[in-house]
Amino acid sequence: MAEKRKFIQTAGAVVAKGPPIGVEQIVSGGQTGADRAALDFALANGIPHGGWCPRGRLAEDGALESEYALRETPEAEYPQRTEWNVRDSDGTVIFTIAPELSGGSKLTAELAARLGKPCLHLSQMRDRERVGERLREFIRRHNVRVLNVAGSRASNEPVVRRFVIDTFEQLFKTEKRRRPSWDRYD
Repeated sequence: MAEKRKFIQTAGAVVAKGPPIGVEQIVSGGQTGADRAALDFALANGIPHGGWCPRGRLAEDGALESEYALRETPEAEYPQRTEWNVRDSDGTVIFTIAPELSGGSKLTAELAARLGKPCLHLSQMRDRERVGERLREFIRRHNVRVLNVAGSRASNEPVVRRFVIDTFEQLFKTEKRRRPSWDRYD
């Protein structure tokens, strides 16, 4: 991780130059929706990214593009990559529109509990106004350096992508930026 954070000397103090609030890397499994939004945000803003994806770079829209620096698990099944991303991160945030977890998002929360890893579920319906504040506090409280991002697929909750990007823009206090490839998901 040392190469991911650059330090500069200013007026006798060492100041970290890199992503704010201590997050040094964003990881996800690369699925459409929440996962892909997090990876695209990281790429657009120069934040290191990574994670595990199923063998064959499997996602609901086909094979994941090589621009995403994800490693393949031995199995072509989603649960293995979900578990490995939870295991290898300092904390997981799950983004959904609905207030209740289901499917892979529910599995993610269960795996985090089983592995003793901190996990935060953010629902746009339930947490609309406080998401940036809640995520910032979660990251600080648990000293999250590697943040795993999970959540709904685009086919289940198409607007989850915008929810993730808006939340990260608040969290990282960035300008609104778009990558040309984002339009295919909006």
